[in-house]
Amino acid sequence: MTRKLFGTDGVRGTANAFPVTVDNALVLGRTAVRYFQQASPIREGKHRIVVGKDTRLSSYMLEAAIAAGICSAGADAVLLGPLPTPGISFITRSMRADAGVVISASHNPYHDNGIKFFSKEGTKLTDEAELEIEEAFAQDSIEGLPTGREAGKIYRVNDAQGRYVEFLKSSFPRDLALDGIEISLDCANGAAYLVAPTVLSELGAMVRNYAKTPNGENINDHCGALYPENVAGKVLGDRSDVGIALDGDGDRVILVDEKGAIVDGDRIIGAAALYLKEQGKLAGDLVVTTIMTNVGLELYLKDHGITMRRTPVGDRYVFEEMQKSGAIVGGENSGHIIFSEFNPTGDGILTALQILAIMQRSGKKLSELVAAIPLFPQVMKKLAVAKKVPLDGLPKTRKAMADGEKALGRGRVVVRYSGTEPVLRVMAEGEEEAKCAAVVAAILDAAKKELGAG
Repeated sequence: MTRKLFGTDGVRGTANAFPVTVDNALVLGRTAVRYFQQASPIREGKHRIVVGKDTRLSSYMLEAAIAAGICSAGADAVLLGPLPTPGISFITRSMRADAGVVISASHNPYHDNGIKFFSKEGTKLTDEAELEIEEAFAQDSIEGLPTGREAGKIYRVNDAQGRYVEFLKSSFPRDLALDGIEISLDCANGAAYLVAPTVLSELGAMVRNYAKTPNGENINDHCGALYPENVAGKVLGDRSDVGIALDGDGDRVILVDEKGAIVDGDRIIGAAALYLKEQGKLAGDLVVTTIMTNVGLELYLKDHGITMRRTPVGDRYVFEEMQKSGAIVGGENSGHIIFSEFNPTGDGILTALQILAIMQRSGKKLSELVAAIPLFPQVMKKLAVAKKVPLDGLPKTRKAMADGEKALGRGRVVVRYSGTEPVLRVMAEGEEEAKCAAVVAAILDAAKKELGAG
């Protein structure tokens, strides 16, 4: 079966247009209940599915629709309100729910939205599980739906944010505090706008909070992790010790050091891995990253006795490999970082706390923690496409890719379709930025001719 709903991170697209419609949300809710009823042991009473969302305008209608679908299948819907995606993962586990639903399009603009699911363990679903749900979705029927008292109810958890705040604080060493640390914080007008400043200030930091007033339309709007230069400017103006930029659903983070330099996910992973290695706490001397991770980090880790394994793009693939290998640190250069000791999914606030703890323990500034981690120049561009033709069917593009790999020497080329947008992404990485730019231009030129894109 060809997947029409699920991409690399759930169902995502323009809100109120296929596939992110109210009708689909209702059926997805019903279909998910049937799937998770089979996956969960029999329990007294009805199955429970928690539902959380970000701050988009369209999240209200999708929340109502998916909750209705859940109840129509005979399960109870537990509404959490606006909460970061990793918080929904935590509450799913904490409440012993049968599954969790996230209504969010993460870093996409406000007019997009999405639906993704967590298992009862708080993990993102496998490709196989999503395909099974999609197959059931295509065969949905109202035949045999529960009636009377067998239908589900909707409940609200009014203290979901407080529960998540306490969880995050528990991940920070009890013998440390953030007293004396000044932080410039960009919440992207998203789901972390209340949780993030609360956690940091309760741990003792002096927080200057930006992009903190969501109105349904300003999520990710020239703020947050996609625009870390904003918080970099604030760090310099505020004379802060560190800057923290979260994305709209709070599962990724980009940091800024005290000099205003941007610290991406690769350097965050490198700093955490090296510190844990030095403390004898890095399980297997191993980290897991994706195909987009900078080769400079790979060489740096290798020089320090740390092995790096790569996966396809997506923090769920990173976590799957972490489970297989026993690694406790993994993530993406985009800022999805997983510390599996605490949470099985990317968590922007938790990641920032772990780096702040390392700073406090080591007595080093952020710039000092990452100074030795070399990153090769990367050039990345995207091409809007009408149809995602398999790369194997694009011979000229494939030849341009092969030629580019040869030209870069120790560098590499990554070409892939986005799982959340109708675009082809092209990345070249090497020791010379100009050469990388030329390789990307050549690949894009070939792709445009073969795809008829612009």
